[in-house]
Amino acid sequence: MSTEPLATFESSLTEIGVELLRTTAEEFESTLAPRLDEPAVGTPLPFEGVGLPDAVETDPTVADLEAARTGVTAAGYGIADYGSVVVQGGHAGEEPVSLYADEHVAVVAASDVLPDMDAAFDRLAADVREGAGRAVIATGPSATADMGALVKGAHGPMEVTVVLLEDA
Repeated sequence: MSTEPLATFESSLTEIGVELLRTTAEEFESTLAPRLDEPAVGTPLPFEGVGLPDAVETDPTVADLEAARTGVTAAGYGIADYGSVVVQGGHAGEEPVSLYADEHVAVVAASDVLPDMDAAFDRLAADVREGAGRAVIATGPSATADMGALVKGAHGPMEVTVVLLEDA
């Protein structure tokens, strides 16, 4: 894969105030551990050799979601131009886990970083055709300025971290 989308992704994340952590499957848990502010909730990660530590509740109740300080989900892909991650919906509760906690940690494979929104819409269209059409496109912490000054965390996480799994 070209390194250009990854460099653009990193730059875009920096511009929107999102920390990017690069790691490998072998180093994933030690990379994630400092980002876990408990209680933490998460969804199973679909990456080979990568799992969540026992401290992360992977079958959260509504009460667990409301109490969570950190939510960890896989991102189906990243969008380099915007620093966005696409959290695909499913039965594991990816959307609530990515939206309820104060901090969202999105895990994305380097090979799944797309260069731009055109490529993302092509991929989203393919997902819809295959029956997996639910997704949240998240770009940084939630924020609103509807009532004056900018407020972060108004309708989602106040902080976002992206963990980029380097391809072997």
